[in-house]
Amino acid sequence: MEDNKSLLLFDGVCNLCNSSVQFILLRDKKDRFRFASLQSDYGQNLLREHNLPTETFNSLVLVENGKVYKKSTAALRIARKLKGLWPLLFAFIIIPPFIRNFVYDIIAKNRYRWFGKKEECMLPRPEWKQKFMG
Repeated sequence: MEDNKSLLLFDGVCNLCNSSVQFILLRDKKDRFRFASLQSDYGQNLLREHNLPTETFNSLVLVENGKVYKKSTAALRIARKLKGLWPLLFAFIIIPPFIRNFVYDIIAKNRYRWFGKKEECMLPRPEWKQKFMG
């Protein structure tokens, strides 16, 4: 993968996660992100490489410059790189992670119930295919 790109690992069967990836794709005007599902071989290998769990998919994982960010920290770092007013959300980074992640964990725990689940990972639009790894 290119050095200047950030990689986002997401739950490929989660409707909320898939919608979030599409949201990011539409606002990633500087082509900063690449994507892989946590369930994919690529995602599983990367999780093992960073000593992260390979069977639970309750956090998105952002890899930037060899560093791994999870949960709310990952979400805020992503928002900081999007077009529009979304970078303003990065100001929430000053809130202690245990508070931010408490809210994140509630959403993550209920995401299938609230937003639904697919049987298989989404297929990206043809124009986005090169942004998906594996």
